[in-house]
Amino acid sequence: MPITVICGHYGCGKTNLALNLALEAAGEGTAVTLVDLDIVNPYFRSSDYGDILKESGVRLIAPVFAGTTLDTPTLPPEIQSVFAPGAGRVFIDAGGDDAGATALGGLSPGLKSAGYQLIYVINRYRVLSQTPEECAALLSEIEAASRLKAAGIVNNSHLGVETTMEHVLDALDFAKRTAELTGLPLMYSTVPDFALDGGEPPKGFKAVRRLVKFAWE
Repeated sequence: MPITVICGHYGCGKTNLALNLALEAAGEGTAVTLVDLDIVNPYFRSSDYGDILKESGVRLIAPVFAGTTLDTPTLPPEIQSVFAPGAGRVFIDAGGDDAGATALGGLSPGLKSAGYQLIYVINRYRVLSQTPEECAALLSEIEAASRLKAAGIVNNSHLGVETTMEHVLDALDFAKRTAELTGLPLMYSTVPDFALDGGEPPKGFKAVRRLVKFAWE
């Protein structure tokens, strides 16, 4: 699938996942573009990690005023280039909730024409999405705002640097129930690499690096 859209509730960890997926694809020798479409949230954005992406050969498309103090949600004209032939793998880090997903609505015709996969990221430990019912309701709002349909769920339940393998495993039933309510497949669950203590992730789990950090770290 040439275009992968990553969406979810604020703070679910979708930006960290988007960065991991883009860097992983670039490591395989693929031409990769990461689009920061989070035009409503000034924190924890893909645009803040431009240096890491550039070092790995990932092209970054960011909102016009990303990295400034201006609160003007404007998308760059070059975003249309992701629909051009030869664009390579494209990952879109969408805004949280239905408000952030609204920008996707404007791109929905192009996404439907080019082919897309919308991944819904969930985190049991995030406020306002701590029950499967809340997660299912939020997805309905995101799909309505974006005019797109999700293809699957990624369980990204974590507690930042405090995350242990036990926390990850404890969230598995939550993720399975969310998948059941939405009628979507649970694609995989993530686990921070530091929680593995050098071991391999269990079947159905994907190890991710913690790239997105708090400002004081």
